[in-house]
Amino acid sequence: MSQGTLVKRQFGHRARLSLSRAEVSRMDGQAHAARTMWNLLHAWWRMMPREKRTLANADAAIRQARKDIDFLAVLPAQAAQSVLKAYFQAWKNCWEGRANAPNFKGRIRTVMSVDVPQGRDLHITRVHRRWGMANIPKVGRVRFRWTKCLPVGKRASAENRITGARLVKDALGWHVAFRVQTLETEPKPHRGAEVGIDFGITVPIALSDGEAYEHGEWLTDREKSKLLHLERRAARRKAHRKPGERASRRLHHTYDQIRGLRAKAKRRALDWQHQTTTAIARTYGTVVVEALAIANMVKSAKGTIDEPGKNVAQKAGLNRAISGEAWGRTVTMLRYKTAWHGGTLHRVPAPDTSRRCSACGVVTPGSRESQAVFVCKNPDCGWSGNSDHNAARNVLDLYRRGLALIPAAGRAVVRRGKRVKPATAR
Repeated sequence: MSQGTLVKRQFGHRARLSLSRAEVSRMDGQAHAARTMWNLLHAWWRMMPREKRTLANADAAIRQARKDIDFLAVLPAQAAQSVLKAYFQAWKNCWEGRANAPNFKGRIRTVMSVDVPQGRDLHITRVHRRWGMANIPKVGRVRFRWTKCLPVGKRASAENRITGARLVKDALGWHVAFRVQTLETEPKPHRGAEVGIDFGITVPIALSDGEAYEHGEWLTDREKSKLLHLERRAARRKAHRKPGERASRRLHHTYDQIRGLRAKAKRRALDWQHQTTTAIARTYGTVVVEALAIANMVKSAKGTIDEPGKNVAQKAGLNRAISGEAWGRTVTMLRYKTAWHGGTLHRVPAPDTSRRCSACGVVTPGSRESQAVFVCKNPDCGWSGNSDHNAARNVLDLYRRGLALIPAAGRAVVRRGKRVKPATAR
């Protein structure tokens, strides 16, 4: 692939941390302090008059809170400033219609995270082929998995450097997400072929040229059996709880094991998506996908008391399968990876792509005989083939006919009208 001029690019790289129990305890304390700082800022915001809701007043408030509340001192000062900036940015996103108004962060459902805004504070070094070391403020020197070459030491410069990091905890433990700024050559337009993509469940990704990308189960049979056993155990222990009684440590431990298995499945799914989308972006210059309304596709079929839904259990299973494939995340990966390789991503309307014959262009009832077989019932056609590849060919045909959707400038968002802005926003 031919290359062009030099451009700056920013990306993130996530690595697993190797922490002792004491270090995990200190990291948990910082994360809870950051969440508490956010909640205190939100309470201060709601209490203060509008004219006093300024960045300077908020900064003075959190400085006083760190003096008055002892456990907030475990949070580094720069991390506290990051919480302040994130809170004000959340209100800005709300005013501009990109998000809802910020709210209090609960202890259970909130993702535990701490920001390290300055990359120079990390002092990253590579000590082994598989391990690196970094400084975590008020925690110490910790190890992390070295899975990608980072611009540190002699490789670092003003254009190629780590600008900061965020420490995030999930069901598999603590991870560090580095913010990396690099100077790379801008690729010239990709000269690869055009391809249409059809997303499905049985065949996750089908291409218009006959190629298909499939995957197996994200968990092994033994892991699925263990997950089922843990879910039944949690249900039994939850059933023996009295109303209003707190969950026992055993039940919390069972929940942690369930979250760990589900996080392992998600990690494997992400790995497959990254490898698949990278291969597509490297091979094809123009990628065309359907503009799917996924939120509408996974709506429940329960209905109401007066008009109950039909086939509720089957629709619930279909919704879980659609959510498990994460088509929206695949499109997001394709969007930025095609741009990295000089290609383009286009979206076309989704209706009738699975029912239309790609040979004659006619929608004839009954043409899709099964999930995998498509036989055109048009008397003048009679084309037959794989139904997923037929849909992918229709997706590409819509693009070639000039029916690609034109995205809005910048980030595509649905803006709220002025009348529905939160009353406490300003």
